[in-house]
Amino acid sequence: MQRYEDLQPKNVFHWFKQLNDIPRGSGNEKGVSDFLVSFAKERGLEVYQDHLNNVIIKKDATKGYENSEPVILQGHMDMVCEKTDDSDHDFLKDPISMHVKDGYVYADNTTLGADDGIAVAFCLAILDSDDVAHPKLEVLVTIDEERGMDGANGVTAEHLSGTRLLNIDTETEGDFIVSCSGGANAITTFKSEKSEGLSKAIEISLSGLNGGHSGLEIQKQNKNAIKVMARLLNKVALEMDFRLQEISGGSKHNAIAKNAHAIITVDDLDKAMNILNEIGEYVRHEGRKTDPNLVLDIKETEKTEFSYSKETSQSIVKFLYLLINDVISTSQDIEGLVQTSSNVGVVEADDEQIKVTCCVRSSVESELHNMFDKIKSLAYLTHGTTVIEKEYPAWEFNTDGELAKVAPALYEEMTGKKANVTAIHAGLECGLLKGVLPDCDMISFGPDIFGAHTPLEHLGIESTQRMYDYTLKLLEKLK
Repeated sequence: MQRYEDLQPKNVFHWFKQLNDIPRGSGNEKGVSDFLVSFAKERGLEVYQDHLNNVIIKKDATKGYENSEPVILQGHMDMVCEKTDDSDHDFLKDPISMHVKDGYVYADNTTLGADDGIAVAFCLAILDSDDVAHPKLEVLVTIDEERGMDGANGVTAEHLSGTRLLNIDTETEGDFIVSCSGGANAITTFKSEKSEGLSKAIEISLSGLNGGHSGLEIQKQNKNAIKVMARLLNKVALEMDFRLQEISGGSKHNAIAKNAHAIITVDDLDKAMNILNEIGEYVRHEGRKTDPNLVLDIKETEKTEFSYSKETSQSIVKFLYLLINDVISTSQDIEGLVQTSSNVGVVEADDEQIKVTCCVRSSVESELHNMFDKIKSLAYLTHGTTVIEKEYPAWEFNTDGELAKVAPALYEEMTGKKANVTAIHAGLECGLLKGVLPDCDMISFGPDIFGAHTPLEHLGIESTQRMYDYTLKLLEKLK
């Protein structure tokens, strides 16, 4: 049976264990950040720790590379903290316990933290080595990538001069990411105007939909529960008088909504029930492949004293029904890649307002802002107000970039395997860093990591060795 301490490359797995001995969940990075600073100081390396706890470590070029442009090695120090139901692991104080099985490294009933600890281990192994040929290195290790890329968002160009950046945060060996989408949340609110409801109340619940990541899985055409609910309510609104009493749906802006709930009041109960059941049958049929477990429950319920006013009810339903939730366009550079999309992620209400959060993504900034304008215009027509929050920039595909040519070609030469030059319809730190370093050529790659963000996360041992050797050879080539 293979032992962890015997794994190769020995220096990489040594530093990975050192990192996993330090609790480093998102939002709890101070300890690991200080560890990186101490590591650098012990080796006489220049180091900078910012107010967020991002760390930059610099190492001079080796002989023959003194005149080469600097290279930035980049990854994030934080990890997602998930564990099995029977685990008593405390992510605030316990080290990650690891074991080897069938050629992979696993954690014991928790996430492993290979996303993105293995990138940091690569960097530490390179910084600790005296026999690796390389240009001047600037190792950038960010905090809080997993919760919103707050670390990358706080990086400035003040301490960075690199013109090539290698992001080691791609989880499939052989994939070379050269572009990612930008995005933002379009948040639309409606004032909560109340009035007396109609005589009968109907409760409508949607559950069992597959959902999915609103960037990586939007092209699968899985049903969005909020949009299905809007379709049901809009048909009622077209056929008869009604009032909204309650409405909610979804849980995260960046997830395709799996559930939705509404209560409406009407005077003609039978007519409303017939309309809802008819549309429900259409929806079940249309989603028989994408969402076979969809559950639609329609039943009479107790009415409360007040519902939303007729005008507010109509405004919310029309807005949700007409709001775009789909792939908007696909890339002209990379076949099959979603370029622009919109996902209605969350609907929530309180005594003062109804709030709709829409996650818009695009790898083309002009299309992203065009979508914002469409949502704002629709909100205006339906008496709502839209604000744009948490915008992050796109990393647009650079067809002339050196790394997009050199890096995949070297991988194919070293492994005999086909490199997959691609892009991702989701946010990467490269997008934010490109905004700070607009003239920096970037690429993202990494070893095989399976089951990231779950207790089943595991890291390919042979893949780690190949991709570390590859990283060393790539640095040697970037003269």
